[in-house]
Amino acid sequence: MLRDRYDPMNLFELVPALSMELDPVLTRLDQLLDDDRLFQALKADLATRHPRTLVDGRPSTPVEVILRLLIIKHLYDWSYEATEQFVSDSLVLRQFCRVYAERVPDDTTLIRWANCIQPATLHTLLDHVVDLARQLKVTRGRKLRIDGTVVETNMHHPTDSSLLGDGVRVLSRLVGRAKQLVQDGADLGQSAFRNRTRSAKRYVKRIEDALRQRGEAADAARQSAYRHLLRITSALVSQARQVEAALNNQPTRSARKLAETLSEMLVQVVQVIDQTKRRVLHGEQVPAPEKIVTLFEPHTAIIRKDKRARHTAFGRLIWLDEVDGGLISRYAVLSGNPPEAGQVVPSVDHHLERFKKPPRLLAGDRGTHSATGERYAQDKGISQVVIPKPGALSAARRAHERQRWFRRGRNWRAGIEGRISGLKRRHGLARCRYHGEEGMERWVGWGLITHDLHKIAQATMA
Repeated sequence: MLRDRYDPMNLFELVPALSMELDPVLTRLDQLLDDDRLFQALKADLATRHPRTLVDGRPSTPVEVILRLLIIKHLYDWSYEATEQFVSDSLVLRQFCRVYAERVPDDTTLIRWANCIQPATLHTLLDHVVDLARQLKVTRGRKLRIDGTVVETNMHHPTDSSLLGDGVRVLSRLVGRAKQLVQDGADLGQSAFRNRTRSAKRYVKRIEDALRQRGEAADAARQSAYRHLLRITSALVSQARQVEAALNNQPTRSARKLAETLSEMLVQVVQVIDQTKRRVLHGEQVPAPEKIVTLFEPHTAIIRKDKRARHTAFGRLIWLDEVDGGLISRYAVLSGNPPEAGQVVPSVDHHLERFKKPPRLLAGDRGTHSATGERYAQDKGISQVVIPKPGALSAARRAHERQRWFRRGRNWRAGIEGRISGLKRRHGLARCRYHGEEGMERWVGWGLITHDLHKIAQATMA
């Protein structure tokens, strides 16, 4: 049964000799989190964990505790395990999280509750936090600067050989688990459950060794090792398809669930085999949208900021709108690597929706420039549109960009680079530790909500 909160208690009064209290920022943050709209939005999602969560079952971790634990986790960029440990050990954090003298929920419990929260809810929560900042006069929405950044997914650097090796390892593990569930496993034969991980590792190692050498002999050795590795992976794919068919004929729920997992992984491994043949054996240039760079986070995009190879990132492009007061008013997790110029119109529309009036200044970098976007912003009533035009400039355009207000707006825009750096270092937006596309939304959403609440708390401290 879903509980709202524990009975209030002041732990500091129980041990007056310690003279403990919340620091000023946590005190203000504690007051901000007493907002009922934040509470109700979160409760609506947590209530969907099971059909009768609100009325049946043993008493759950209170909604209020879950909200505050997640805020603390992203405020300090802790893992779930570290959050459980540090809150358990600290009377100050126990008081802030409203756990009091109760048992702090396990990290796995917190993970299950956190996964119930939908990405759309986090967008709604961020909008409410921005409205709260307007009410407290932390921001007036007079300035808007926009930029994108990459949040990496939690993966190793991709190579064709490592992807094939990962595919063999995962499929072998799934096939091994299926052996216990398939009742007529003897009919398939032992070869259907053969583990080919050791053979794959051997050829992955040979490919790595060949890459360190130069010359025609090294190239020939690399090609030969790749052919053997592809044969091993293809053979395992055939085994996995036989096992998948056998699992689908089983009556148990666990067998059907494993068959679904096996089917999803097979699609990705087959794609890896295809792109490896095209790239390595046929020398083709495979377009980025057709590539898969990790089997575990298939939504990962290849994002190249410039022509230097070390500036290629693997993750998702995140679009941020920042208003005066240092608050992020909007974010979007974009698919692939779309042009940044297409984000000007959504940013302006969202600002008008939230603040009911256009900003005086809109600032973006050269990548966001387009004649359509610039004209749209001006038509919406934005008097100072500071988006430098890339490439060669006409005399009129050069004179326009040399005006004092344009140069001051361009200098103010540079501040979002520091904001992004702070978000990555303090709130963990450099790399997403959650799984899947919804996990990316949750990671970014909680990081930005926590950042905005912290900025409001700092700005409104008594």
